[in-house]
Amino acid sequence: MFALRVTALIAATMTTGLMAGAFGLYQHTVMVGLGRSDDRTFIGAFQALDRAILNPWFLLSFVGALVFTAASAFLSPGARLLPWVLAALVLYAIVFVITVRVNVPLNDAIKAAGDPDTIPDLAAVREAFNEARWNAFNLVRTIATTAAFGCLCWALVVRGELH
Repeated sequence: MFALRVTALIAATMTTGLMAGAFGLYQHTVMVGLGRSDDRTFIGAFQALDRAILNPWFLLSFVGALVFTAASAFLSPGARLLPWVLAALVLYAIVFVITVRVNVPLNDAIKAAGDPDTIPDLAAVREAFNEARWNAFNLVRTIATTAAFGCLCWALVVRGELH
């Protein structure tokens, strides 16, 4: 049981850390760079990035962070460790819901607009995408996932103190 508990906590920490990095990179680099581009470049690049990110590595981290953290909470061996894991689980569950309810629908809408070379009004498509909304919710995802990662890191410290 010890090995399963430790493995779940390490996997939760690693996948959550990967997601904090992914959301953070979009926040401070990708969307800043795209925001400075013209409409055709923004739409085409965002569509390409969104298609590329839907891969097994990303999905393992995105879903894994939730599953491994939930497993770690279920397997948690005590009152000192459980609050940190539960805090991480709640924070990441919020991120998961925001992603599914806000960011993914915006991503899907801009992809549904089609090839930028065939879009008659690129400015209207970009405006409908609503960069400000996407960025605001991504900032929430970045902060919440980073906080969840911190909680899991602390849970590892507490875990080490218990043994």
